[in-house]
Amino acid sequence: MGRLSVRRRRTGTIAAVSALGMTAVLGGCGVGSGSGEVTLKLIAADYGDSAANSSQKYWDELVKEYEAEHSGVKIDVSVYSWNDVDSKVKDLVDAGKAPDMAQIGSYADYGDKGLLYKADDLLGIREQADFVSQLASAGRINGVQYGMPFAASTRLLFYNKTLFADAGLTPPKTWKQLAADAEVLKAAGVKYPYALPLGPEEAQAETMQWLLSGGGGYVDSVGTYGIDSDENVATLTWLRDELVGKGLTGPVAPGNLNRAAAFSAFAAGDVGMLNGHPSLMKIAAAKGVKFGMVPMPGVDGKTKNSMGVADWMTAFKQNGHAEQVGDFLDFVYSEKNVLSFSREYDLLPVTNSASSAMGSASQDTDLKPFLDALPDSELPPVGKTSWASVSAAVKKRIGSAVSSGGNPSEVLRALQLTAQNAE
Repeated sequence: MGRLSVRRRRTGTIAAVSALGMTAVLGGCGVGSGSGEVTLKLIAADYGDSAANSSQKYWDELVKEYEAEHSGVKIDVSVYSWNDVDSKVKDLVDAGKAPDMAQIGSYADYGDKGLLYKADDLLGIREQADFVSQLASAGRINGVQYGMPFAASTRLLFYNKTLFADAGLTPPKTWKQLAADAEVLKAAGVKYPYALPLGPEEAQAETMQWLLSGGGGYVDSVGTYGIDSDENVATLTWLRDELVGKGLTGPVAPGNLNRAAAFSAFAAGDVGMLNGHPSLMKIAAAKGVKFGMVPMPGVDGKTKNSMGVADWMTAFKQNGHAEQVGDFLDFVYSEKNVLSFSREYDLLPVTNSASSAMGSASQDTDLKPFLDALPDSELPPVGKTSWASVSAAVKKRIGSAVSSGGNPSEVLRALQLTAQNAE
């Protein structure tokens, strides 16, 4: 029987059972004899910036709606900050107490160890086909979907409209123009003409955006690490000589500047330009900063590939609740719920149906530039189990490559060796 037919039969069975008011869920996996009710444990990350918009609030409302229609299933959701959620899940897995689902920042290690359900075990053909293609691709290990994209964003170059207008500048389209604009902003007394956050918080992302804009990246066209490519060396050499070396990146050394601090400085009106994702819009607007957004400049024009980022939904095999997990995830990934989550947290939908709806809705005009960048975006090599250690090494070392006297070739070669050893 085809997968789609299986999904229809399964969903129909669960609905029929609920309609009859029976307490057992027929055909379910991992349901103890006479247990009466299945409780699914979900651990999720918090995308909110206050108690008012905590992700716990989002999940509580979604679960209430789901449970009202599925009397045999309960969903127990625990939300943790991004500082804690990945380690919390790891601790539970290591202790043999894996949750049924975890919405986290990575999936490759768990998938490689055979701990996760494949998406095909959980979702129907239609639901899987609805994932945005490059996000779905990034969630695969050897062609098998283990990481289901849950939230996405892309990066654009933000610029302070007031500072640009006062200086008579237009947004840059090339590296040369970006450097020239930064020179003018510096002369006008702007604290950070271009903010370059290569500190340990998220250096791997800022680095990747620059590598892509220089025609390189972490991996080549077939997915093999190429961190020390000629293009990447040229990119970091340009950053060292044309931006950092000329004092155009502000008073804090890039290797010591974290993304959060750079965003705060932009919201304070102290930054002329920086790479940002959708959440920066709300941060800047709250402080009254007028900003514009354009594609990241490349060497000779618009960057061919912008950087994309995704977070992941995973489902662990340990408790054996494939049927119930799949049915709940069908609900989670409905167009209505994907749109609701994306709008609440200024993120991009991970499904084609919700993306299409957002692209045509007037209320989502501010997110449209990021949405437009998604089809041409490239994600970090998150499907590699080695990526976690490579990313950590980039965070630790990349700032030194662009510092005074830094050696981009040497640093990139060391990172390439780290990647090869981790493979």
